[in-house]
Amino acid sequence: MVLKFVKMNGAGNDFVLLDNRDGSIKLDRDLIVRLCHRQRGVGADGLMLLIHNPSGKTEWAWDFYNSDGSVAEMCGNGARCFARYVRKLTKCENTVAFESLAGVIQAELLKNNRVAVKLTSPRDLKLDLQVPLSGGPRTVHFINTGVPHAVLFEENADLAEVVKTGAEVRRHVQFAPKGTNVNFVQVLGPSHIRVRTYERGVENETLACGTGIVASALIAAHVRQFVSPVKVQAQGGDLLEVAFTVADGRYDNVCLTGPAEFVFEGKIRV
Repeated sequence: MVLKFVKMNGAGNDFVLLDNRDGSIKLDRDLIVRLCHRQRGVGADGLMLLIHNPSGKTEWAWDFYNSDGSVAEMCGNGARCFARYVRKLTKCENTVAFESLAGVIQAELLKNNRVAVKLTSPRDLKLDLQVPLSGGPRTVHFINTGVPHAVLFEENADLAEVVKTGAEVRRHVQFAPKGTNVNFVQVLGPSHIRVRTYERGVENETLACGTGIVASALIAAHVRQFVSPVKVQAQGGDLLEVAFTVADGRYDNVCLTGPAEFVFEGKIRV
């Protein structure tokens, strides 16, 4: 079988995208891992298939997989890329709605390859969790922005042990059984942060994580009294923006704006 694919990236978070509107593509976990492998496949942090939405809530939906073949409920950087991919294939207007496992995602295509995605309302906010780690206890904050995210503040993100500590927090009993993504946040100024993320399902640091950027911005807003919008510098160097409203301690109308770029198209025999 030969698969025609598109490679995209959102702030350095890269993806393989496949058109499966006819339902002909059948992927198992091993094949997903192979396609995402950086030496033996196309190489990506995740893989998306465009499908007709079986629920009927929107015309389009995605099947989204992490690079280890596991299913992901949501991906903020992937959502921006997916919106541009849908626009490319369907010639729809500059607004795209599609369904994810986290709910319906609304996207607006802007100038200069930037996309704004309105995410589902975050939930399960938990502050000041004391988590015992091998290097000593750490204060960890938690919020679900479509997928679970732990947030740790660092004086200097360059010195954060992202892989070591990230892997430990990701699998900590505090976040069992599914685990969590882990974000290391440095405050750069008022409503301005830098974020490094250890991603569940990739099991390593990525250049950016959209839902992690949103989680970090919202936690910073709560803990450091930041106001909307929050500017966020990703590890890949891109600057993203998180806007939101807040009432009675609840966050709503959460919007993530950042780049979504086509890298190349190709075919691969599998």
